Amino acid sequence: MSVFKAAAVQMRSGTSPERNAADMERLVREAAHRGATYVQTPEMTGALVRDKEAGAAAFTTEDKDIVVSTAGKLAKELGIYLHVGSTAIRRADGKLANRAFLFAPDGTAVANYDKIHMFDVDLDNGESWRESASYEPGKEAVVTVIDGARLGFAVCYDLRFPQLFRSEAMAGADVLSVPAAFTRQTGEAHWHVLLRARAIENGAYVIAAAQGGVHEDGRETYGHSLIVDPWGRIIAEAAHDEPGVIVAEIDPAQSLAARRKIPNLKNARDFTVNAGEGEAPRLRGAAS
Repeated sequence: MSVFKAAAVQMRSGTSPERNAADMERLVREAAHRGATYVQTPEMTGALVRDKEAGAAAFTTEDKDIVVSTAGKLAKELGIYLHVGSTAIRRADGKLANRAFLFAPDGTAVANYDKIHMFDVDLDNGESWRESASYEPGKEAVVTVIDGARLGFAVCYDLRFPQLFRSEAMAGADVLSVPAAFTRQTGEAHWHVLLRARAIENGAYVIAAAQGGVHEDGRETYGHSLIVDPWGRIIAEAAHDEPGVIVAEIDPAQSLAARRKIPNLKNARDFTVNAGEGEAPRLRGAAS
């Protein structure tokens, strides 16, 4: 398994997909110039648009999406794996998907992933979100190969569902991705600890490209893009909410070493939950 450089691109996406695609291109070029062969952008790279009517005008089908077409061309020109953390895609049935794309160095899309867990929450100070009102959740976890490593997909709120990451790790993923647009409130409270926990409990690298700052649509995101090693150490961080690029070396052998030291994936056992009534569900792999 070979060592490679990975980059997380931090953005402040606005309401214009054209401007955001141009910002993405500039930052991806910087990452490639710094030696990254895998580059990840944040959730909603294409546009952050809270208003439904404005979103209807900004979001389009995959074949017409400017971020998708720009990313494919960039991956081929730069000879890199380019992971669009997500962008809003209008599906054939007219519904929206919060969809991630992975482009190979030849420019072809080799994997995509639709965000599974919808951010439907009511936070303090009146901040409220209902992602399920606009997006259709995905139903399939995805693991694919990059540079000799196996990459597991997730998007933002998925971070709070450890069973997704455990399932991907059990399927061989030694690099886990969490492109995000965490709110400032939740990011300040939980971002670092959750990312480090997902790395530690799965013996895997975690790469999390983030949105940061105050956006055109009025929301505020936390930034602080991170790359965490399989022992839970932060090896790169954008310690702010400004656009930028962080780069770190990924050595898949370190994931193997961590899993040998703490073989919790291997030691996981089936068990049931006795809740005192009814038939107990059978679960897998809670050991950590």
